Amino acid sequence: MSAETGLLDFLKRGARQIQRGPLAMILIEDDAAVTETIAHHLRVGFRHVLALSPEPITLPDDMAARVTNLIWDTRRPAAHVEAVNALIPAVPDGTWLYYCFNAEFLFFPFSEHRYVGEMLSFHAEERRSAMLSYVIDLYGPDLSQCPSGVDLDQAMFDRTGYYALGVAGPDGVHLERQLAFHGGLRWRFEEYLPADRRRIDRISLFRASEGLKIGDDHRFNDNEYNTYACPWHHNLTAAIVSFRVAKALLRNPDSRDAISGFTWRNSHKFEWNAQQLMDLGLMEPGQWF
Repeated sequence: MSAETGLLDFLKRGARQIQRGPLAMILIEDDAAVTETIAHHLRVGFRHVLALSPEPITLPDDMAARVTNLIWDTRRPAAHVEAVNALIPAVPDGTWLYYCFNAEFLFFPFSEHRYVGEMLSFHAEERRSAMLSYVIDLYGPDLSQCPSGVDLDQAMFDRTGYYALGVAGPDGVHLERQLAFHGGLRWRFEEYLPADRRRIDRISLFRASEGLKIGDDHRFNDNEYNTYACPWHHNLTAAIVSFRVAKALLRNPDSRDAISGFTWRNSHKFEWNAQQLMDLGLMEPGQWF
């Protein structure tokens, strides 16, 4: 399947594929695990996937009905900002949207046997319009075998080393129910990352709303969207397991020459299931059982 249409032209047409959610937007930056990323998000229940790429990509025929490949310059800095902000007003208000990059995979509580639409329906019943997700870095254990850092079969992640700091508003006062989360490769190799790129929290699941916009820091202009829970109890959270930082560290000449491997004493094999992430406290089921 190949793309012949740009994202903005597609959205202007009001295509039927985007009239009902939940919808996923995947920004494809390179050729790492592209088919696997899209297949995973179809499997967890997204009705349609918009696959954005600088050049057309080829996907299996059985994905054609639920995937639209659109041309977009995903390699420019903060490429998600204009793409997400163009999608929001193009769908009906209240539509659940999700975005990620290739070689990233969404997990949510009980996602082995429940679909994302079920979870989001419950989340909406709790009067929530957005869901916090933690971006958990994945990496290959042997860079001589996987020089890109991507190894789907032997993926590792950090089982400890995560922490949160308060988020201050313009007046210096900490914002209610907002935290900046840190950990993983962004923490262990922070000297190679700009300070504003070290957080691992992302509001990747959210409902379209008039005037809603995302910034390059993955936060929204509506502060309630950036909160981790409602005022009265804990809410669901999700996790995105991601090879994106590993790939970037191995592409950047400064870090690439200094890093011989990512594994350390707290590395653990990823089992590709949500229960493992819940057991380690890397996502929260809230009141959903």
